[in-house]
Formats: sequence, structure tokens, C-alpha cells
Amino acid sequence: MNETEFNEIFAIMEASFPVSELRTYSGQRDLLNHPNYHLYTSKDAEGRILAFLAAWEFPGLRFIEHIAVNPALRSGGIGNKLMSSYIARSGKPVLLEVEPPDGELEQRRIGFYERLGFHLNPYDYMQPPLRAGQADLPLRIMTYPEPVTMEEFHRFRDILYTDVYQVSGQSRV
Repeated sequence: MNETEFNEIFAIMEASFPVSELRTYSGQRDLLNHPNYHLYTSKDAEGRILAFLAAWEFPGLRFIEHIAVNPALRSGGIGNKLMSSYIARSGKPVLLEVEPPDGELEQRRIGFYERLGFHLNPYDYMQPPLRAGQADLPLRIMTYPEPVTMEEFHRFRDILYTDVYQVSGQSRV
């Protein structure tokens, strides 16, 4: 991935997510060297990035860390198409984090994922900080194609804590 493409993706990230859900520019850029981290994009005819999906791919699961569409192009089906394509070829359980369904915007996001076949799981989950000085972030885990048991949730959570966030899962329980 070249610098221009990464900058387009990072600009969409910054426009789409609160700081508490983003790594720094250099921290995000460093992930491009991680063998389990992958970026998928949707581009226009001129090669500009319209949307991206950032995923961690492990032997037993796929974790979608971010998906976002250029704010000027939202509600046009681009995100749906990118997600549908990704989950159709995953061949493994797919996880993602969402904010708890406390408000209308959060409920709409959850509804978007449910229409794609994801299930909101009832287990408490804390996303470790992505930047120094931030607090844990209370989120929920959605899974595709099925909801998970408590045992599966713990196993998947520990993979995320260890391999994505690089913290000990046991210290966060």
C-alpha cells in the first residue's frame, strides 16, 4: 500500500470514528507490517478510496477492527457491499466491536450489522485503550454467522486482547 492510499484511509478513519477508537497515525501505519492485519478497499474509477475494511485474520476467526465509508458517500450501499463480500469469503467466525445500544445511532449501526447476519452477544466486553492515556472502552461483540457461547466469547476475547491489543486477557477480566 502506498502513502497516498494509506493517507486516504486514515482520513476516512478520522472522519468516521472517535479518537477513543483510533490508533495514532504512526500506530495505524505500523499495523501494515503485521502479518495478520489486512486492509480491503472499494475504489472509484480514478482509484480513489471510497471505503475500507480493516481486519485481523487468525486461524480460528476474523476480526473486523474498522469499516468506514467516505462521509460524503454514505448510505449508498458501498459499506454493505464491502462487508458482504468480506464475510462471504471469510469461512470462519467474524467478530466486530460495537458501542452498546444505548442511543439511536448505536442502534442503527447494530441494525446494519444484524441485516448482514451478525448477532449482538450479551457479554460484557472492554476494548483496551488504543492510545496512551486512554481508558478502557465498554463495547459489545457482534459475531457472524452465529451468536457465541460464553466459552467461545472468552476464547475470542483473549485472542483479541493478546494479538490485536497486546495485553493479557486475564488481567482485564
